[in-house]
Amino acid sequence: MESMLTLVAPPGRELDPSIIEIASTALALGGARSIQSPDTFAAGRAVDVGWKGDPWSDDVANAIRLAIGEKPVDFAIQPAEHRRKRLLIADMDSTIVMSETLDEMASEAGVGQRVAEITARAMNGEIDFPSALRERVRLLAGMDAGILEKTYSGTVISPGAEVLVQSMAAWGAECRLVSGGFKFFTSRIAARLGFHGDQANDLAIHDGKIIGEVIEPILDGSAKVAALGAAMSELGIGPERVLTVGDGSNDIPMLRAAGLGVAWRSKPVVKAQTRARVDYGDLSTLLIFQRMDPA
Repeated sequence: MESMLTLVAPPGRELDPSIIEIASTALALGGARSIQSPDTFAAGRAVDVGWKGDPWSDDVANAIRLAIGEKPVDFAIQPAEHRRKRLLIADMDSTIVMSETLDEMASEAGVGQRVAEITARAMNGEIDFPSALRERVRLLAGMDAGILEKTYSGTVISPGAEVLVQSMAAWGAECRLVSGGFKFFTSRIAARLGFHGDQANDLAIHDGKIIGEVIEPILDGSAKVAALGAAMSELGIGPERVLTVGDGSNDIPMLRAAGLGVAWRSKPVVKAQTRARVDYGDLSTLLIFQRMDPA
């Protein structure tokens, strides 16, 4: 099978040739065969290095992660065929938007530190997501539901998110927002950026008050994979045509299930289990991974 490693330098910089050499050596150490000469593009900012072998190989991914370490470069390992994806599934909190909306709500409610601590543990995989969500929401019991609108008004879109969604949609890709957060936010963010659909959790509200409960069932990591599978069936495509992006441990299953699953400025536990990561560029870097021009 033909596979591809793409390396991308931070915005405004050309890729350091030494990083290309290090990465090519790492491919060989990971078991890649017939490694090709680097193909530079994006005005010197990016390079493709093709090889023969399994793009889902953990040996190759581990070798690349170890070789690159903390060097200033983003990378992606994926099948060489079908570079331009037909389906985008994106997380929302700390991915498409810069904040954790639940944490922001908690801050307004005066329980920000307690909720943020639980969020951090959940995103690091220290506690399971459904339990963490229920625990955090209980702390909001009795709050006026108007806090949702106030939180949304202060929500900031991540750099590059709009151009990513609009460019992929213009090329014909289906773009969906699938979040462990709340439908109140995903429906608005989806409409604002041009996503074709959204899925999220529902917050129980009665008489204008948050009652401290999440309406079951909770959308967690396994539910994200189920949403991914349903979308693939609907479109009649395989995983090699799918791009997923997220930052937390609950995103790992969908990141590993996609042909291109990108850990976005993520927790170490996420980076350790994915074959693509972006720490230095903005979300438009995902277009470079696909060799797709911005719309």
